[in-house]
Amino acid sequence: MRFKFLQHIYNTKLMHEQTCKIVKILCEAAIEPDDSLVVKGVFGPPMRTATMMGTLELVTEIIRVYPFSVWFCGGDTECNVFHLAVLHRKENIFNLIYQMNMEKNYIMQLGDKNDNNILHLAGMLGPSNKIAGAALQMQWELQWFKEVEKHVTPSFKWRRNSDKKLPSEVFTENHKELVKEGQQWMKNTATSYTVVAALVATFVFTAAFTPPGGNDSEGIPNFLNEPAFMIYAISDALSLFTSSTSMLMFLSIPTSRYSEEDFLKALPMRLSIGLITLFISIASMLLAFCAALYLMLVHRVKWIAAPIVLLACIPVTFFALLQFPLLLELVFSTFGPSIFGRTRKVKIW
Repeated sequence: MRFKFLQHIYNTKLMHEQTCKIVKILCEAAIEPDDSLVVKGVFGPPMRTATMMGTLELVTEIIRVYPFSVWFCGGDTECNVFHLAVLHRKENIFNLIYQMNMEKNYIMQLGDKNDNNILHLAGMLGPSNKIAGAALQMQWELQWFKEVEKHVTPSFKWRRNSDKKLPSEVFTENHKELVKEGQQWMKNTATSYTVVAALVATFVFTAAFTPPGGNDSEGIPNFLNEPAFMIYAISDALSLFTSSTSMLMFLSIPTSRYSEEDFLKALPMRLSIGLITLFISIASMLLAFCAALYLMLVHRVKWIAAPIVLLACIPVTFFALLQFPLLLELVFSTFGPSIFGRTRKVKIW
């Protein structure tokens, strides 16, 4: 019973491998007819379904068996594999473009029945992603648009579809509401964190002028020569500087222009820096508090240091657990490696 979850993982992995083998056998059997229309009828629907669901193994197996399947167009909009990958935001399928040779230059130029080129399709609103907040969703959409833009010729930016709209106009029109939601999410988030940063800054600023143990007649702290006092002073100063930095970062967010481009780097970067410095300021503040309490009680209660440190770790840990998922997503999406790029060494064409 203790390792039941491991058995479940093993069974899932085994089922996946067996399914891949079955798919391989079916694909090789389906390629036998010489009629291209028959082959297209066999491979077309599963190819489109697998692309929309992001099932990379099935897509690559069909392409391996019948490379011309990347040209299959079908459905209501007559989209090919890469069009569908862009529409449904399946980066694992779109990354197959990196495995293609010069043929990709031609396949990227194809349009659908409404004269939408692939950049128009990237400008359409993709399905909701499992991302925290509308601002990060907007960043994700921009990353997709910029990535597709790299793979098309400059003239594609100025081509109009059947509605006489440029790709940039399609993007702006389809993401208008998402920009508003992202703006509101950013403002609400920044306002909440600004209050916390301001409270921390107020507390540590006051603590700088009221050292534990007080001052002597000359204004020199009584515990100046104690090692713990240096920890107190350094922690208090660090907390003040980082909380002030955090507050400035959060205050700069509501005053932003909130253009589409701001959601790509500027706004997520400010929020990331603000969160990191806020975490450091809270941790430093609690360290300063522990040092102060230790200085006042150590001469009477020798064992006080360990419980104080353990108790101080509780709020820091809770803050990290609650905010770390958002911070990790922010840092990864803004500064981390791109979700696009070559994933396999073997060319598919």
